[in-house]
Amino acid sequence: MPNSSMIDITHRPRRNRKNAAVRNLVQENTVTVNDLIYPLFLIEGKNKKSEVHSMPGIFRRSSDLLLKEIEECMNLGIMTFDVFPGLSEKLKDKKATESLNEKGLYLSTLREVKKRFPEALIMTDVAMDPYSSDGHDGFVKNGEILNDETLEILAKMAVAQAEAGADIIGPSDMMDGRVGYIREALDDNGFSNVSIMSYTAKYASAFYGPFRDALDSAPKFGDKKTYQMNPANSKEALLEADLDFNEGADFLMVKPALSYLDVIKLLNDNFNIPIAAYNVSGEYAMVKAAAAKGWIDGDRVRNEILLSMKRAGASVILTYFAKEFAKSIK
Repeated sequence: MPNSSMIDITHRPRRNRKNAAVRNLVQENTVTVNDLIYPLFLIEGKNKKSEVHSMPGIFRRSSDLLLKEIEECMNLGIMTFDVFPGLSEKLKDKKATESLNEKGLYLSTLREVKKRFPEALIMTDVAMDPYSSDGHDGFVKNGEILNDETLEILAKMAVAQAEAGADIIGPSDMMDGRVGYIREALDDNGFSNVSIMSYTAKYASAFYGPFRDALDSAPKFGDKKTYQMNPANSKEALLEADLDFNEGADFLMVKPALSYLDVIKLLNDNFNIPIAAYNVSGEYAMVKAAAAKGWIDGDRVRNEILLSMKRAGASVILTYFAKEFAKSIK
Protein backbone atom coordinates (compact mmCIF):
# COMPACT_ATOMS: atom_id res chain seq x y z
CA MET A 1 0.00 0.00 0.00
CA PRO A 2 1.32 3.46 -0.83
CA ASN A 3 2.19 5.76 2.02
CA SER A 4 -1.01 7.64 2.79
CA SER A 5 0.98 10.86 3.17
CA MET A 6 2.28 10.62 -0.40
CA ILE A 7 0.57 12.62 -3.12
CA ASP A 8 -0.46 10.54 -6.13
CA ILE A 9 2.01 11.77 -8.80
CA THR A 10 2.66 9.53 -11.81
CA HIS A 11 5.69 11.36 -13.20
CA ARG A 12 8.38 12.57 -10.85
CA PRO A 13 11.20 14.14 -12.92
CA ARG A 14 13.30 14.52 -9.78
CA ARG A 15 13.91 10.76 -9.86
CA ASN A 16 16.29 11.43 -12.76
CA ARG A 17 18.15 14.03 -10.69
CA LYS A 18 18.53 12.10 -7.43
CA ASN A 19 22.32 11.60 -7.64
CA ALA A 20 25.30 12.40 -9.83
CA ALA A 21 25.31 9.02 -11.57
CA VAL A 22 21.74 9.28 -12.84
CA ARG A 23 22.18 12.95 -13.74
CA ASN A 24 25.18 12.02 -15.89
CA LEU A 25 23.27 9.09 -17.37
CA VAL A 26 20.46 11.27 -18.72
CA GLN A 27 22.51 14.36 -19.60
CA GLU A 28 21.45 15.55 -23.05
CA ASN A 29 24.43 17.69 -24.04
CA THR A 30 28.15 17.61 -23.25
CA VAL A 31 30.98 19.96 -24.19
CA THR A 32 34.33 18.33 -24.97
CA VAL A 33 37.64 19.68 -26.28
CA ASN A 34 36.72 18.12 -29.62
CA ASP A 35 34.01 20.79 -29.98
CA LEU A 36 36.37 23.72 -29.52
CA ILE A 37 38.45 25.99 -31.74
CA TYR A 38 41.01 28.17 -29.97
CA PRO A 39 41.55 31.66 -31.45
CA LEU A 40 45.19 32.82 -31.30
CA PHE A 41 46.71 36.26 -31.86
CA LEU A 42 49.93 36.49 -33.88
CA ILE A 43 52.26 39.51 -33.72
CA GLU A 44 55.58 40.51 -35.26
CA GLY A 45 58.91 39.94 -33.56
CA LYS A 46 60.65 37.12 -31.73
CA ASN A 47 60.12 35.85 -28.19
CA LYS A 48 57.36 38.44 -27.77
CA LYS A 49 54.27 37.92 -25.63
CA SER A 50 51.88 40.57 -24.41
CA GLU A 51 48.59 40.18 -22.60
CA VAL A 52 45.46 41.76 -24.07
CA HIS A 53 44.52 44.15 -21.25
CA SER A 54 40.78 43.67 -21.80
CA MET A 55 41.09 39.87 -22.05
CA PRO A 56 42.91 38.57 -18.94
CA GLY A 57 44.77 35.35 -19.71
CA ILE A 58 44.81 35.92 -23.48
CA PHE A 59 48.08 36.92 -25.14
CA ARG A 60 49.45 38.16 -28.44
CA ARG A 61 52.45 36.02 -29.40
CA SER A 62 55.26 36.15 -31.90
CA SER A 63 55.43 33.15 -34.21
CA ASP A 64 58.01 31.23 -32.14
CA LEU A 65 55.90 31.48 -29.00
CA LEU A 66 52.72 30.78 -30.97
CA LEU A 67 54.21 27.44 -32.00
CA LYS A 68 54.91 26.61 -28.36
CA GLU A 69 51.36 27.57 -27.40
CA ILE A 70 49.90 25.32 -30.09
CA GLU A 71 52.04 22.42 -28.91
CA GLU A 72 50.93 22.95 -25.31
CA CYS A 73 47.28 23.11 -26.32
CA MET A 74 47.55 19.98 -28.45
CA ASN A 75 48.89 18.15 -25.40
CA LEU A 76 45.63 19.17 -23.69
CA GLY A 77 43.59 17.74 -26.56
CA ILE A 78 42.83 20.94 -28.48
CA MET A 79 43.46 20.26 -32.16
CA THR A 80 41.92 23.22 -34.00
CA PHE A 81 43.22 26.79 -33.97
CA ASP A 82 42.04 30.02 -35.59
CA VAL A 83 45.01 32.33 -36.15
CA PHE A 84 44.55 36.11 -36.40
CA PRO A 85 47.39 38.44 -37.46
CA GLY A 86 48.26 41.73 -35.79
CA LEU A 87 50.31 43.88 -38.15
CA SER A 88 52.01 47.24 -37.85
CA GLU A 89 50.36 50.16 -39.61
CA LYS A 90 53.27 50.50 -42.04
CA LEU A 91 52.29 47.16 -43.63
CA LYS A 92 48.68 48.16 -44.22
CA ASP A 93 47.26 49.69 -47.40
CA LYS A 94 43.93 50.15 -49.13
CA LYS A 95 44.08 46.82 -50.99
CA ALA A 96 45.43 44.63 -48.17
CA THR A 97 48.41 43.60 -50.29
CA GLU A 98 50.36 42.30 -47.27
CA SER A 99 47.84 39.45 -47.07
CA LEU A 100 49.50 37.96 -50.20
CA ASN A 101 53.10 38.32 -49.01
CA GLU A 102 54.49 34.77 -48.91
CA LYS A 103 57.38 35.93 -46.73
CA GLY A 104 55.12 38.00 -44.50
CA LEU A 105 54.29 37.23 -40.88
CA TYR A 106 50.96 35.48 -41.40
CA LEU A 107 51.60 33.15 -44.34
CA SER A 108 55.10 32.17 -43.22
CA THR A 109 53.77 31.34 -39.74
CA LEU A 110 50.98 29.21 -41.17
CA ARG A 111 53.50 27.22 -43.19
CA GLU A 112 55.67 26.67 -40.13
CA VAL A 113 52.70 25.57 -38.02
CA LYS A 114 51.67 22.96 -40.60
CA LYS A 115 55.29 21.83 -40.98
CA ARG A 116 55.71 21.35 -37.24
CA PHE A 117 52.20 20.10 -36.48
CA PRO A 118 50.69 18.53 -39.61
CA GLU A 119 47.96 16.89 -37.51
CA ALA A 120 46.73 20.26 -36.22
CA LEU A 121 43.67 21.75 -37.94
CA ILE A 122 44.32 25.37 -38.86
CA MET A 123 41.58 27.89 -39.56
CA THR A 124 42.34 31.28 -41.06
CA ASP A 125 40.54 34.61 -41.23
CA VAL A 126 39.60 36.07 -44.61
CA ALA A 127 38.78 39.77 -44.37
CA MET A 128 40.64 42.93 -45.26
CA ASP A 129 40.59 44.64 -41.86
CA PRO A 130 43.86 43.20 -40.42
CA TYR A 131 45.71 44.45 -43.52
CA SER A 132 43.66 47.50 -44.48
CA SER A 133 44.75 51.07 -43.84
CA ASP A 134 41.03 51.87 -43.61
CA GLY A 135 40.34 49.21 -40.96
CA HIS A 136 37.31 47.88 -42.80
CA ASP A 137 36.59 44.33 -43.95
CA GLY A 138 36.13 45.45 -47.55
CA PHE A 139 37.68 47.75 -50.12
CA VAL A 140 36.89 51.41 -49.47
CA LYS A 141 36.40 54.04 -52.15
CA ASN A 142 35.05 57.53 -51.50
CA GLY A 143 33.94 56.46 -48.03
CA GLU A 144 31.93 53.46 -49.29
CA ILE A 145 32.73 49.78 -48.73
CA LEU A 146 32.50 48.26 -52.21
CA ASN A 147 31.19 44.71 -52.32
CA ASP A 148 32.15 43.26 -55.69
CA GLU A 149 35.57 44.88 -55.81
CA THR A 150 36.32 43.27 -52.45
CA LEU A 151 35.57 39.73 -53.64
CA GLU A 152 38.62 39.46 -55.87
CA ILE A 153 40.88 40.57 -53.00
CA LEU A 154 39.29 38.05 -50.63
CA ALA A 155 39.58 35.21 -53.14
CA LYS A 156 43.30 35.85 -53.64
CA MET A 157 43.73 36.01 -49.88
CA ALA A 158 41.94 32.67 -49.41
CA VAL A 159 44.06 30.95 -52.07
CA ALA A 160 47.26 32.31 -50.50
CA GLN A 161 46.19 30.96 -47.11
CA ALA A 162 45.31 27.57 -48.60
CA GLU A 163 48.74 27.44 -50.28
CA ALA A 164 50.29 28.13 -46.85
CA GLY A 165 48.47 25.14 -45.38
CA ALA A 166 45.12 26.40 -44.08
CA ASP A 167 42.60 23.60 -43.56
CA ILE A 168 39.55 25.82 -43.02
CA ILE A 169 39.02 29.24 -44.57
CA GLY A 170 36.91 31.62 -42.47
CA PRO A 171 35.42 34.48 -44.51
CA SER A 172 34.49 37.00 -41.80
CA ASP A 173 33.87 39.99 -44.05
CA MET A 174 30.10 39.66 -44.70
CA MET A 175 30.34 40.75 -48.35
CA ASP A 176 27.53 39.40 -50.54
CA GLY A 177 28.53 36.43 -52.69
CA ARG A 178 31.94 35.91 -51.14
CA VAL A 179 31.49 32.23 -50.22
CA GLY A 180 30.77 31.21 -53.80
CA TYR A 181 33.54 33.43 -55.15
CA ILE A 182 36.08 31.97 -52.72
CA ARG A 183 34.87 28.41 -53.29
CA GLU A 184 35.37 28.77 -57.03
CA ALA A 185 38.83 30.27 -56.55
CA LEU A 186 39.89 27.49 -54.19
CA ASP A 187 38.62 24.80 -56.53
CA ASP A 188 40.22 26.39 -59.59
CA ASN A 189 43.58 26.40 -57.79
CA GLY A 190 43.46 22.78 -56.67
CA PHE A 191 42.18 23.32 -53.13
CA SER A 192 38.83 21.56 -53.33
CA ASN A 193 39.57 19.84 -49.99
CA VAL A 194 39.96 23.12 -48.11
CA SER A 195 36.80 23.82 -46.11
CA ILE A 196 34.91 27.08 -45.72
CA MET A 197 33.50 28.06 -42.34
CA SER A 198 31.39 31.03 -43.28
CA TYR A 199 30.71 33.83 -40.83
CA THR A 200 27.09 33.56 -41.88
CA ALA A 201 25.26 35.61 -39.27
CA LYS A 202 27.89 38.07 -38.09
CA TYR A 203 26.18 40.86 -36.22
CA ALA A 204 27.25 44.49 -35.83
CA SER A 205 27.81 43.87 -32.15
CA ALA A 206 29.20 45.80 -29.20
CA PHE A 207 30.80 42.56 -27.94
CA TYR A 208 33.84 42.83 -30.26
CA GLY A 209 35.68 45.59 -28.41
CA PRO A 210 38.43 43.53 -26.75
CA PHE A 211 39.22 41.75 -30.04
CA ARG A 212 39.83 45.08 -31.73
CA ASP A 213 42.09 46.00 -28.81
CA ALA A 214 44.06 42.81 -29.41
CA LEU A 215 44.71 43.50 -33.10
CA ASP A 216 44.31 47.28 -33.30
CA SER A 217 41.83 46.67 -36.12
CA ALA A 218 39.06 49.16 -35.43
CA PRO A 219 37.72 50.97 -38.53
CA LYS A 220 39.36 54.33 -39.17
CA PHE A 221 35.98 55.89 -39.91
CA GLY A 222 32.32 55.02 -39.49
CA ASP A 223 31.23 51.54 -38.44
CA LYS A 224 30.50 48.14 -40.00
CA LYS A 225 26.71 48.32 -40.06
CA THR A 226 26.45 48.37 -43.88
CA TYR A 227 27.82 44.81 -44.04
CA GLN A 228 27.44 43.24 -40.59
CA MET A 229 23.90 42.30 -39.54
CA ASN A 230 21.43 44.27 -37.44
CA PRO A 231 21.21 42.69 -33.96
CA ALA A 232 17.42 43.08 -34.14
CA ASN A 233 17.07 40.57 -37.01
CA SER A 234 16.85 36.79 -37.02
CA LYS A 235 14.94 35.99 -40.23
CA GLU A 236 17.70 37.74 -42.13
CA ALA A 237 20.08 35.09 -40.77
CA LEU A 238 18.08 32.45 -42.66
CA LEU A 239 18.61 34.37 -45.90
CA GLU A 240 22.35 34.66 -45.27
CA ALA A 241 22.55 30.98 -44.33
CA ASP A 242 20.64 29.88 -47.42
CA LEU A 243 22.99 31.87 -49.64
CA ASP A 244 26.14 30.55 -47.93
CA PHE A 245 24.88 26.97 -47.97
CA ASN A 246 24.08 27.12 -51.68
CA GLU A 247 27.42 28.79 -52.44
CA GLY A 248 29.32 25.89 -50.87
CA ALA A 249 29.92 26.65 -47.19
CA ASP A 250 30.86 23.60 -45.10
CA PHE A 251 29.99 25.24 -41.76
CA LEU A 252 27.66 28.12 -40.89
CA MET A 253 28.77 30.40 -38.06
CA VAL A 254 26.85 32.70 -35.74
CA LYS A 255 28.83 35.55 -34.15
CA PRO A 256 28.51 36.56 -31.31
CA ALA A 257 27.08 33.51 -29.59
CA LEU A 258 25.69 34.22 -26.14
CA SER A 259 23.17 36.91 -27.13
CA TYR A 260 22.27 35.01 -30.31
CA LEU A 261 21.46 31.51 -29.07
CA ASP A 262 18.08 31.77 -30.82
CA VAL A 263 19.89 32.32 -34.14
CA ILE A 264 22.13 29.30 -33.52
CA LYS A 265 19.01 27.19 -32.94
CA LEU A 266 17.31 28.69 -35.99
CA LEU A 267 20.17 27.71 -38.28
CA ASN A 268 20.58 24.29 -36.67
CA ASP A 269 16.88 23.57 -37.19
CA ASN A 270 17.01 24.52 -40.87
CA PHE A 271 20.37 23.32 -42.22
CA ASN A 272 21.99 19.90 -42.17
CA ILE A 273 25.59 21.07 -41.96
CA PRO A 274 27.52 21.90 -38.78
CA ILE A 275 26.68 25.15 -37.02
CA ALA A 276 29.51 27.05 -35.35
CA ALA A 277 29.21 29.61 -32.57
CA TYR A 278 31.85 32.27 -31.89
CA ASN A 279 32.04 32.94 -28.14
CA VAL A 280 33.54 36.36 -28.70
CA SER A 281 36.00 38.54 -26.80
CA GLY A 282 33.41 40.68 -25.02
CA GLU A 283 31.61 37.60 -23.73
CA TYR A 284 34.93 36.27 -22.42
CA ALA A 285 35.88 39.64 -20.87
CA MET A 286 32.58 39.99 -18.98
CA VAL A 287 33.05 36.62 -17.28
CA LYS A 288 36.66 37.40 -16.38
CA ALA A 289 35.80 40.84 -14.99
CA ALA A 290 32.94 39.59 -12.83
CA ALA A 291 34.96 36.62 -11.61
CA ALA A 292 37.87 38.90 -10.66
CA LYS A 293 35.44 40.90 -8.50
CA GLY A 294 34.26 37.71 -6.83
CA TRP A 295 30.72 38.27 -8.06
CA ILE A 296 30.48 34.94 -9.91
CA ASP A 297 32.19 31.57 -10.00
CA GLY A 298 34.06 32.08 -13.26
CA ASP A 299 34.68 28.39 -13.98
CA ARG A 300 31.05 27.38 -13.48
CA VAL A 301 29.77 30.31 -15.53
CA ARG A 302 32.25 29.50 -18.32
CA ASN A 303 31.05 25.91 -18.48
CA GLU A 304 27.40 26.94 -18.39
CA ILE A 305 27.90 29.41 -21.23
CA LEU A 306 29.65 26.83 -23.42
CA LEU A 307 26.95 24.29 -22.64
CA SER A 308 24.23 26.78 -23.62
CA MET A 309 25.79 27.10 -27.07
CA LYS A 310 25.97 23.33 -27.48
CA ARG A 311 22.37 22.99 -26.31
CA ALA A 312 21.24 25.64 -28.81
CA GLY A 313 22.68 23.53 -31.63
CA ALA A 314 26.31 24.53 -32.12
CA SER A 315 28.52 21.55 -32.87
CA VAL A 316 31.60 23.81 -33.08
CA ILE A 317 32.49 26.57 -30.61
CA LEU A 318 35.24 29.12 -31.16
CA THR A 319 36.17 30.32 -27.69
CA TYR A 320 38.96 32.03 -25.77
CA PHE A 321 38.05 29.71 -22.91
CA ALA A 322 39.31 26.68 -24.85
CA LYS A 323 42.67 26.22 -23.12
CA GLU A 324 41.44 26.76 -19.57
CA PHE A 325 38.44 24.51 -20.23
CA ALA A 326 40.77 21.79 -21.51
CA LYS A 327 42.92 22.15 -18.40
CA SER A 328 39.87 21.92 -16.16
CA ILE A 329 38.81 18.55 -17.55
CA LYS A 330 42.28 17.08 -18.07
